[in-house]
Amino acid sequence: MSTQSSPTYSQWTALLAMTKAGFRAIFANPIAIVFSVIFPIVFVLIFSAFGSGNGTTYKIAVLPGSDTTHTFFQMLRQNSAVELVSFSDSTKLQQALLKGKLTGTLLLTRGVAADTTSASVRVQFFSTTASGPTIGPFLNLLDYIRLQGLAATMPQGSVSIDRPVIREVRKYLPIDFVLPGQLGFSILFSTLFGIAFTFYGLREQGVLKRFFATPIHRINILIGIGSSRISFQLLSVLVLLLFGHWVLDFTLQNGWVSVVQIVSFTVLMLLLLMGVGLIFSSIAKTDATIPLLINLFALPQMLLSGTFFSVEVFPLWLQRICEILPLKQFNDAVRKISFEGLGWLDCGKEFGILLLWTVLVYALLSRLLRWE
Repeated sequence: MSTQSSPTYSQWTALLAMTKAGFRAIFANPIAIVFSVIFPIVFVLIFSAFGSGNGTTYKIAVLPGSDTTHTFFQMLRQNSAVELVSFSDSTKLQQALLKGKLTGTLLLTRGVAADTTSASVRVQFFSTTASGPTIGPFLNLLDYIRLQGLAATMPQGSVSIDRPVIREVRKYLPIDFVLPGQLGFSILFSTLFGIAFTFYGLREQGVLKRFFATPIHRINILIGIGSSRISFQLLSVLVLLLFGHWVLDFTLQNGWVSVVQIVSFTVLMLLLLMGVGLIFSSIAKTDATIPLLINLFALPQMLLSGTFFSVEVFPLWLQRICEILPLKQFNDAVRKISFEGLGWLDCGKEFGILLLWTVLVYALLSRLLRWE
């Protein structure tokens, strides 16, 4: 009686098949590709654009009418520790001084002489207590540059440095920068996730279809979902503002007036985010796609909108991109209202960009919104 040999089982073939199936599963899931490759590349590009970190740099604004032909000014400009900056108007200059973003300002007044490079020059330095830690070292550097000039080409007594004028202002605390960024961060993610998953769940579970069997208008469904989310977020914003003010000494220059203005700005931002969340819930094929869409929209803004650090660390071309982001406008408006004591009329640029984003988002939503 003949015996039939059983076919041999190849473990190697099985291993290759399982490996191939694993790769197919990975590449079939776009979330894995985005979080493993695309986001790390974005983060590398953003963080590599930070300042070079070559030691302390003193930001100095030279006031109009200063003598920029004197040898002392040329030496000052060539010093690697000094960054000379300019402002388009005096208001922005004062805001930078109030926040300690500038070490100070210089006014160089030239004496009368035929040779402009060797004529005497009077150096006046102005700053505020907000720049306290950098004032002393810069004044030492200023005197060092003067001594360098005397040892080189400048005649004795050609440079006189006046006693610095330091104006007393409220100290710009870290919380004055951090809290507005955290407000924006909180409402950004919680509103997007809340609206997108809520509306997606109502549609997929057939709840919206059952609503359609009643006389309720569709717009009322959206208003009901949106008003509950907006009310909750406004309450959380109010709690964070009051906690920051009473516990962490967060600045509210105009008290309750500042609170009301911040809350009113928050309403506009929430309306914008609600529209974005509805768009994501409408174009998502599965609930697993929603976090991907939200992160694609929110994470770049979180990094480029001054949420955790100032966008001034970026090169100029990247700062211009930051200026069109809605979260950047919200963060800037809250900081202007809270610390600088400005009002709605002073935040016209921020309001205009947010309003434009809102109009564009709802125009897109009117074409993409899915009820079934």
